[in-house]
Amino acid sequence: MRQDAYGTLVGVRRPAPRPAGPRPLRRDRGRAPLAAVAALFTLAQLALIRPDLGLGWDETVYVSQLGTHAPAAFFSAPRARGVTLLVAPVASWSSSTVLLRAYLAVLSGLGLYLAFRTWRGLLPARVLTLAGALFATLWVTLFYGPQAMPNLWVAYGALAAAACFLRARADSRDRAALWGLGASAALMAWMRPTDAVWATVPLFLLVLAPARGRRVPSVLVPTGVLAGGLAAGAVEWIVEAYTSYGGLGRRLAEASRIQGGLGWNLAFDDQLRGLAGRALCRPCAGPLPPVAETWWWYTLPPLAVLGALVAVRARRPVPAVPTALACATTVAIPYLLLIGYAAPRFLLPAYALLSLPVAVALLRLTSAGSGRWRTAARVLVAAGLLGHLVAQYSVLDGVVERSAAGRRGWARTAAALHGLGVRPPCLLTGREAIPVAYYTGCASAQVSGHNENSTPGRILEAATRVPVAALTAPGADPPGFARGWTVHRYGGVWVWVARGAR
Repeated sequence: MRQDAYGTLVGVRRPAPRPAGPRPLRRDRGRAPLAAVAALFTLAQLALIRPDLGLGWDETVYVSQLGTHAPAAFFSAPRARGVTLLVAPVASWSSSTVLLRAYLAVLSGLGLYLAFRTWRGLLPARVLTLAGALFATLWVTLFYGPQAMPNLWVAYGALAAAACFLRARADSRDRAALWGLGASAALMAWMRPTDAVWATVPLFLLVLAPARGRRVPSVLVPTGVLAGGLAAGAVEWIVEAYTSYGGLGRRLAEASRIQGGLGWNLAFDDQLRGLAGRALCRPCAGPLPPVAETWWWYTLPPLAVLGALVAVRARRPVPAVPTALACATTVAIPYLLLIGYAAPRFLLPAYALLSLPVAVALLRLTSAGSGRWRTAARVLVAAGLLGHLVAQYSVLDGVVERSAAGRRGWARTAAALHGLGVRPPCLLTGREAIPVAYYTGCASAQVSGHNENSTPGRILEAATRVPVAALTAPGADPPGFARGWTVHRYGGVWVWVARGAR
């Protein structure tokens, strides 16, 4: 079989079995660079993202579902239970943030290796190594690697599902590919069911173009496995829709309402504002960030298209690069065209898939031509990669610092609440009640907004049994049911404590 720097291997049949003994050195060398990228990715998380960085808002929701530190927070309609189960091996018995961060950093490094490793045989090792390095060095990838959030795991699932589908489509007897396809599809749906559907639309469409030389029934096998994997991963979310949200349709409608109502909305500028280091851009206003911080984002589409064209011109039998580009496009559609706010993590699956055609394009640029033209191209690409690293780490440093400051603020509020006698068992409501409640060890309740799960009557009834406090911004009026409660002013937050608290 023949291999080059920008295409796939010709043919997909397995080679003849090798004699028993050590694997050839060449195969080991092919795996080692990608493994090194994954190991450096884990080390970079531990070095640059402080292991003692407190849990963020969404993380407190996922971790509280099974942790012993605080009662379970309200679980809104768009969320899925995948992250909660992902952190269960640590969070179910320990409240140590450092331990949880280290566990997730190691796990995300392993996930990066496995997700890109599934493309071996479809793309050359150096393409996978460069693609893995490009994805691993994005500030958003590094920042969310050690966090209890779903988007990175959807990205890994999307990468692995596309590769395994192409393998199984070429050879429906490839059991490893079929098992990998089912598992990766289930992982995506387990984390975010709607993202899983968007990411796999091109794979389902591939059934309309049967693989060359294969019968239609054998081509349908991976499609059935893909559908089965998605169903297996989403079954808990669907069952919960009927037991807790009044049905699947109502849960989807409620999820749409919480996200501002899905509809035509160009959010390219919102995503650009988020890339400057805003974990959540809602509402997303203000000037666009400097081009020095976001230039890499503008280069993604042309480089990805170039990589796909290079692969198509090579006339490879397995459409690996175009498939990755197609999946990246569909999984990005809802976050670029259908919602009115942005968070950089939403596009992690698209970035992971785009890293493959971008890597193909960069390698092609550095190998095309000869003499001075090739030297100039290599210098330009090297300078671009260096600029990429500088831009990513400059943004990352600010994101980490701001996130740490905000979470220290929640910890200080929790300490102040403890000093006022608001200790477990207790209840908090109002501004940022969910994360502050987790830090305090309290339950949380809201009477309005996206996390509405209680009523004023229930909160007043709880105040007769346990300490209850309402949180507001400085100078803001308390909720109507809290008028008459004692107010305590602590810098960035005012605490209104029910008289029954001790």
